[in-house]
Amino acid sequence: MFFSLRWSFKNIYLLAFGLTIVTVSPVLLSEPSVAQLKNRNSESILSQSQFSSTVFSDVPASFWASPFIRALVQRQIITGFPDGTFKPERPVERAEFAAMLEKAFNQNPVRQLSTQGFSDVPADYWAASAIKEAYETGFMLGYPGNVFQPNQEIPKVQAIVALSNGLRLTAAKPVTETLNTYYTDVFAIPTYAQSSVAAATEASMVVNYPDAKTLNPTENLTRAEAAALIYQALVNQGQAQPLAANLPAASYIVAGTPGPTQAKNDIVSIASSSDSFSTLTSLLQSANLADILQQPGPYTVFAPTDAAFAALPPETLQELQQPENKELLVKILRYHVVPGRLSADQISAGELQTLEGQPVNIQVDSSKNQIAVNATNVIQADIDASNGVIHAVNQVLIPPDFDGTQKSETETKTETADSNGADLEPGRATRGGSSYIGVGGNIGLGGETALGEGSFAAISKIGLTRRFSARPSVIIDDDPVILLPLTFDFSPRTTPSVAGRSFNVSPYLGAGVAIETSDDADVGFLLTGGIDVPLGDRFTVNGSANAAFLDDDTDVGLLLGIGYNF
Repeated sequence: MFFSLRWSFKNIYLLAFGLTIVTVSPVLLSEPSVAQLKNRNSESILSQSQFSSTVFSDVPASFWASPFIRALVQRQIITGFPDGTFKPERPVERAEFAAMLEKAFNQNPVRQLSTQGFSDVPADYWAASAIKEAYETGFMLGYPGNVFQPNQEIPKVQAIVALSNGLRLTAAKPVTETLNTYYTDVFAIPTYAQSSVAAATEASMVVNYPDAKTLNPTENLTRAEAAALIYQALVNQGQAQPLAANLPAASYIVAGTPGPTQAKNDIVSIASSSDSFSTLTSLLQSANLADILQQPGPYTVFAPTDAAFAALPPETLQELQQPENKELLVKILRYHVVPGRLSADQISAGELQTLEGQPVNIQVDSSKNQIAVNATNVIQADIDASNGVIHAVNQVLIPPDFDGTQKSETETKTETADSNGADLEPGRATRGGSSYIGVGGNIGLGGETALGEGSFAAISKIGLTRRFSARPSVIIDDDPVILLPLTFDFSPRTTPSVAGRSFNVSPYLGAGVAIETSDDADVGFLLTGGIDVPLGDRFTVNGSANAAFLDDDTDVGLLLGIGYNF
């Protein structure tokens, strides 16, 4: 019989319990947790293409060198390790530092390495070319006996000297005066390095943690310190924007140019204090939205930089600032704001609903250390504010149904693809996240089939449109049960904070058919509901409650699994 109404009291109870939990989960998870707003350290405002999320498990947003590390990772100057860590306190070897220099700078040669090269650097050594370039461009020297000692850990003072020499820095003030002004351990700076350290200090390239006045010159350079020094060197060369001076990360930069002190720390105050967001701040004032973004919130703002607004056709920006176009301006700006506070490590692939009422599509690519909003890259994340968080983006986001201004070809293609998500495209990501295939286990809650008794399972999600998925699964047993539901996928919600962490979860509800494959095979009606929890961009954890009406009985099971995203 296709489905039966002759349920036992036990089965009715189990079904009601399972479906109630699943159904209310979107409501329970829709409100952001107050705990998410606490204990967040401010980060820097950077204008170059930089990674926007906390990729490494040992580099949280609150880590002192996080903005430097993220910036260099995005530039592919430094990388992490296969286990997902960065190992920020690990000492840097001379070969490793040479490789960082090779990727960070493009200086002209000032000398030539002999054809024999260094005796301890074979031609097939992994960093041979980087060592050769570091030598020929004046950054690094060898040791007596024609050796480079590539595996030797490099002291911090040697790294500073290398940067100072390679960038041709010279001290403008008396060396002793500069060193005595900025360092309490000046006595520990080797004589040969004093002039170079003074020049680097005047150039605001030296970063000391936890005390800006303590250099610790002979201590081995850590990977975190290397990232900070190289980033500040890029700032000196005009290839990167300085950190906002009122944020904590900037306090470790020696001789850094002081910025204005803020009495307020809300989103608008943070944006207005930065040279990167002057256009955005002005438009917020014109649209009368500044007062809203100074309220408690919290809010997540995908903030276009000045360069992003400058890339618009000049007449577009001018027209948006006209009084008669205020409604259009408000529509665009609200499309950049998401309710709740979502730091970079809480953002996962899928959709986020904006204040404008239309979702933005989030893509996460950990292999390239990149987060994108629609077709726009996040270039700096986790700019903390008292009422939320700012993620800087390199293009202005345009609402899908907006026709008040000209759109770029990229925006037009993106908006067309994402405007309604009605096109059938099997295997696509839905607003709830990526498609996947995986394995799991079924916990039987009642019934006589594999679904009700429990067993191993194969699970999958095949996105069909932006809102709908097929989720075929098989409960593996002597008589397997095949589940073929079609589900409606909700947008991701942020869970309440647990042990200091929150997660994005994507609920879904659906129905379909269940096929029992015993000798007396039966086909019955299937109800399903559950959640997907993305783990980065490669894996998704899934939990679902399934009720199948088979052979005059109701079989209920709780299916838990993990899928590999595709």
